[in-house]
Amino acid sequence: MGLFDKLSLEGNPTTVDWEMTPEYTFGTFESWGGKERVRSRKERIYYFFIDAWVETPKLCLMERGIKHARVVAEILAPQDMVQRCVDNQGKVALFERTHAIDEDLKQWLKENVVETDDDSKVIPLQEEDTADSLGATGLPGAEEPLPAELTTLTLPETPLEVVEEEVAELIQQYNFVDHERHPNGSFSNYLVDNGDGLTVTDKVTGLMWQRAGLDIMSNRMMRKAIKKLNQEGFAGYSDWRMPTLPEAMSLMEQELNAKDQHLHLAFSSDQPFILVDATRRPGGQWFVDFKHGRAYWSSGTIPGGFGRLCRKEK
Repeated sequence: MGLFDKLSLEGNPTTVDWEMTPEYTFGTFESWGGKERVRSRKERIYYFFIDAWVETPKLCLMERGIKHARVVAEILAPQDMVQRCVDNQGKVALFERTHAIDEDLKQWLKENVVETDDDSKVIPLQEEDTADSLGATGLPGAEEPLPAELTTLTLPETPLEVVEEEVAELIQQYNFVDHERHPNGSFSNYLVDNGDGLTVTDKVTGLMWQRAGLDIMSNRMMRKAIKKLNQEGFAGYSDWRMPTLPEAMSLMEQELNAKDQHLHLAFSSDQPFILVDATRRPGGQWFVDFKHGRAYWSSGTIPGGFGRLCRKEK
């Protein structure tokens, strides 16, 4: 029957992109849309990778497109080959646990999965509806009395240009949770539900936040989208903006929620990492990653991220 026949994928694909790796996917599919390689938003490519986030690493087949990612199958490869490939990665960052396959696995896949009618080693994975529909927040209402002991503070509201050491100092200063730099941080906000289904407000920082946010796009396109949203008066206001780095970090929570993010459940999980109004000196763009619970920077040549906007309550 064969690999692709068993998976019954839309478009009837027949080939694997052996050159694609997890490392290359951001620039190809998220930041600028990979115009040189990908002709349209409907196009899908397929590549193998190792998921090493789980206790026992596993070999998987990924379906990728512009702003689209879905693991479509697990491949039952010899576990010693998979583990050897992971071990040979050498020293990797704490948050890099998705690896490219090596030549041994590539050859094994060609002989035992791709160029054969034997599909016994292919385990299809069911597609899930991952869109996060926002429901009740479980938060107190905006008109309810505030705790008597609540203390307010104002976080930096102006764009930052900072080096790594300054980010670490800022995180320490406000006792933010950052699972790479300050895992025992305990900054406490106090979110209230504004009753519009769209926003919540942190009474500690005085910031109103989008519960959902904006789709992934470049920094330049993000600012155009913010301008349009303000012209339309989202949630009745026209002063929405990208958060600063400390403002975004104020939402970070110690524990993972039921949506697998370090964030209150009132927020959508469709924006796992967001652009913030901070650049890295001497180059790069800062982001806040709620999936892995940290701030990080990426090259300024591929500045793509999701948006979660805020505004200061008057």
